Amino acid sequence: MKHRFPFFISIGILLGSCVVEIKKETASTPPTKNTKTIELDIKEANRLTELPLGCIQNPLPYKSGLVVAKESDLAMPVDHHPAFYGCFDWHSAVHGHWSLVYLLKTFPDLAKKDEAIRMLDENLTAQNIEKEVAYFSLNRESKSFERLYGWAWLLKLQEELFTWDNPLAQKWYHNLKPLTAYISNAYMEYLPKLVYPIRVGTHTNTAFGISFAYDYAQTVGNNDLANAIKKAAIRFYSNDKDCPIDWEPSGHDFLSPCLQEIDIMRKVLSEEEFKTWSKAFLPALFDQKLSLPPGQVKDRSDGHLVHLDGVNFSRAWCLYPLKDNINAYNLANEHLEYSLSKITDGDYAGQHWLGSFALYAFKTKIEAQQ
Repeated sequence: MKHRFPFFISIGILLGSCVVEIKKETASTPPTKNTKTIELDIKEANRLTELPLGCIQNPLPYKSGLVVAKESDLAMPVDHHPAFYGCFDWHSAVHGHWSLVYLLKTFPDLAKKDEAIRMLDENLTAQNIEKEVAYFSLNRESKSFERLYGWAWLLKLQEELFTWDNPLAQKWYHNLKPLTAYISNAYMEYLPKLVYPIRVGTHTNTAFGISFAYDYAQTVGNNDLANAIKKAAIRFYSNDKDCPIDWEPSGHDFLSPCLQEIDIMRKVLSEEEFKTWSKAFLPALFDQKLSLPPGQVKDRSDGHLVHLDGVNFSRAWCLYPLKDNINAYNLANEHLEYSLSKITDGDYAGQHWLGSFALYAFKTKIEAQQ
């Protein structure tokens, strides 16, 4: 634990229209909620809409996860993935679709509503999804394609469609069913075989992969999937203590291993169980003493370095749901604000995916305030 001074002074600064008052506090004074206004309004929604619109039907460049087992496996990504061929890679294409669905659902008067609907309707056809499902049987290696990260985002997309009372949304939901059924079953087949959780800050992080999937299972009433995830999460994480969050982030993380673990355990444990577990797992956060500076990016044209903007958004979406925890709320606001203005810089390295992360951080903030 780092030494903490007995008092600190925060100097008021003017940032646009946002004023932070000058104040002095002693170490014994409980922290107060950061009152900065960071809202997802129609102006911000229209700005963030441009990011998925600019990539979900943009086939190149594309990073394919294809393992070639035979010559006939070779094909352009758009042939293997007629629904999710854009946004540089499959998982980014999937959550680009989620972004548009969430924005259309939340802002019916979105400026480019018609264009967004047209793209979604062209991509999410039954025929395209049939080909997406077929890819998982292309060869022996393709069955684990995008496990668990892309799988998690696909289920998050389907969850968003399920909860949208709109005829088009229900059509797309129905079209996606064969793929979500395949992925749900793949989760239940894989998790019992996974002896140890994967605790990295990138795509294969287990806690992230099961957290989104648990949301989907709870929402649509897939009890078998929900129970499989709950059982796995408790097996993986119930005895964890003193997570070394000071070691985070690594140089190209876009997820926080510590906070993603908190996120899934918050969902699978009872309120009392989570209270006990979380105080042992990350005591500084629940003692209102955690200091967690946002991740810094020095080159947003580097596809790996720009991941650190993502870690700021994903930390926020793990922290906002910790209701009544002022430390968590302030850290979430700080992280969301730090990267929010930086993700429409014109460079595809970040723009093809970061909008989804920002939107999901906003979504968790809005839900936590309800």
